[in-house]
Amino acid sequence: MFFVGIDWADEKHTIVILDEVPRHVASFEIPHSHDGIKEFTERLKDLGIPEDKTNCFIETSRGLLVSSLLQLGFTVYPLNPKVVDRQRRPSGAKTDFIDARLLADIGRKEFTNLRPLTVSNDLIEELRMMTRDQEGLVHAQTRLTNQLIACLKEFFPSALHFFTRIPQLCTLKFLQLYPTVESLVNTSKEELSKVLSGLRHKSPDSKAEEILQIAHQPHISVPMATVKAKSKLALVLIKQLLVLVEELANYDKEILRLFRSHKDASIFEGLPGAGKRLAPKLLAEWGDNRSLYDSSASVQALAGTSPVAFQSGKYCKARRRTSCVKPFRNALHEFAWCSVRWEPWAKEYYYRKRKEGKSHHVAIRSLANNWVRIIFALWKKEDKYDSSTFIKSQKRHFQKTA
Repeated sequence: MFFVGIDWADEKHTIVILDEVPRHVASFEIPHSHDGIKEFTERLKDLGIPEDKTNCFIETSRGLLVSSLLQLGFTVYPLNPKVVDRQRRPSGAKTDFIDARLLADIGRKEFTNLRPLTVSNDLIEELRMMTRDQEGLVHAQTRLTNQLIACLKEFFPSALHFFTRIPQLCTLKFLQLYPTVESLVNTSKEELSKVLSGLRHKSPDSKAEEILQIAHQPHISVPMATVKAKSKLALVLIKQLLVLVEELANYDKEILRLFRSHKDASIFEGLPGAGKRLAPKLLAEWGDNRSLYDSSASVQALAGTSPVAFQSGKYCKARRRTSCVKPFRNALHEFAWCSVRWEPWAKEYYYRKRKEGKSHHVAIRSLANNWVRIIFALWKKEDKYDSSTFIKSQKRHFQKTA
């Protein structure tokens, strides 16, 4: 068995190979290119190291290098960068070769406790990347929305009361046409109603009257210099938000298409409160490889829903698990909170935890931990969620423990 530590970078990668003794077998650098990957495989052949006995250890779980190694048939283990930092010598010496050596040595010592990366099928992989990218775009939309709200407060605060939501096409296109109070107060109700009708508002006449009433109310005088400067900034932010809102809608359509083409879609779609966004996220993060998890405890640890014990002397307390797949944890956290509004037992469980003195996030994480056990059973059996089945099972459990 050979252990390959890879200290990766944008332009080149440093490789150190150890055997089981551990004995230093080889160390070299390869460029981050097709030729570099080819050179890596040729070096292993020259050293007489077969692919099935090569274990690669690297401080990332994604990227072109990782995907190339997996496609070539290598076994790849991702390591947390913090693990390597803790293993540094007291001198604090750090070079690419030292890091690669540490990765190989940690991999050798912890080999039986590590889980290798697996190659997902193309559908799950595409769905996972799209849902994660969509979440990033949603964060960008939120950031731009907050910037636009702050900008409007400086020169056009009444605009914030025109519509219920800022990041929607109707609101953004309306503000693009009427970026200041002055551009709105001289507009007639009929003209405004026509504009709103063109923006597909449900009740253009009543909304036009409401907007004009708000616009004609007395407001704090704003210097013209502020109006001119901030209205330009508002238009820039609106243009960016318009693109994001439209593209997020396209993402929703494509993600839903991919999701519904998967055989496990009905399992996650049937979860109470999952909806069109959370159900695809859950499937993408959970995956469809049923040999990947030994039990629901493996999923709970991977998703960060199960707590970790921390004890020192008389102090003993459960803590939040920090080493986990963050997008998976976020998806389960969101779903658990949504289930409180849709599922009676989930609501009762959440408020019981709150009465016990648990914070909101602790209660939701505990609820998510329960949901993992339920979803795992459904996923293994390829069955849909049924609330009555769960309640019957819960009653039987209480009778046994009574």
